[in-house]
Amino acid sequence: MEMARKKRDPKKVALAQAILDAYNPSSVEDMNDALKDIFGPLFEAMLQGEMENHLGYNSNNKGPKKNENRRNGYGNKTLKTSYGEVDIEVPRDRDASFEPEIIPKRQKDVSAIENKVLAMYARGMSQRDISSTIEDIYGFKVSHEMISDITDTILPNVFVNRKVIHKSF
Repeated sequence: MEMARKKRDPKKVALAQAILDAYNPSSVEDMNDALKDIFGPLFEAMLQGEMENHLGYNSNNKGPKKNENRRNGYGNKTLKTSYGEVDIEVPRDRDASFEPEIIPKRQKDVSAIENKVLAMYARGMSQRDISSTIEDIYGFKVSHEMISDITDTILPNVFVNRKVIHKSF
């Protein structure tokens, strides 16, 4: 009696194939480098979404603001992942009240969450699913508004990256 072969999620298979096509890895080290390239922009986009939620407006919004606090550039941070070190830029605000929850201040080791971040990226998860995953990872709840701001920031990057990857065939 044969066991039925478990089918993989087509979105995960497509993501894996896109990474393989874009990077043409010939070793495990090459694959690790490809994954590092993906994590940096994803973490930055998530932090941008958090900043938008914190300030209450989108990055290029020229309209009136709810408060006087504004963006104030970026700080550099080196994260330690299981694939090696990844340099990212963390957004800052003028009154230094921005306290990121995705990657808290002074936290550098994100190796425990990177696979979950990649899974969220690959699944095209709903806001509820992402909220549950973040609660599972960090042990705190994130509002739907913050999830919406984060996903609104990440999704354009995902689609741009997928278009670039698909054009490189």
